[in-house]
Order: sequence, then structure tokens, then C-alpha cells
Amino acid sequence: MAGSDTLPALLERYESAARAADEAVAGMPDLDVRVPLPRTPWSPPGPGHWSVRRILLHLIKETAQHAGHADIIRETLDGANTTARR
Repeated sequence: MAGSDTLPALLERYESAARAADEAVAGMPDLDVRVPLPRTPWSPPGPGHWSVRRILLHLIKETAQHAGHADIIRETLDGANTTARR
């Protein structure tokens, strides 16, 4: 995020990325299609490709993990807890 980012702009970028992902998945013949992975310093060792299914599950996991981090920060700031009654 940059200091000039606004919540509406960030949400629009997220929604745009979600639409692009939906279109890409809809264009696949099935979720077992193997997709080459880009080589990066943080790439896991092993084969240089994942199935579309694995990529989607990875995106779900990463989104949930980061949402959990944000929830922990919010709980620290406001003291509210979404999993227990007070």
C-alpha cells in the first residue's frame, strides 16, 4: 500500500483481480491443468508447476491467513473478540 491509496481504490483493485482470476479459471478445461510457476527467490523446491486446483487452494489459504493477521491486529487495537462472548 502507498500513502495515497484509498480503501475504495484498494477494493476495486482486489475485485478486478478476482474477476481476472474467475475468467482465467473459467477458461481452463479442468482444474488439473498444470501451470508453470515463475522462478523467484522464494519459490519452493521441487517441480516448477502446480495444478490450477493447487493454485486456487493456495490463494484461499493465503487470503484466510492474511485475514487472520488483520483480525489479530484489530483485536489488539479495539479489544473486541469475534470468537468469544464478553
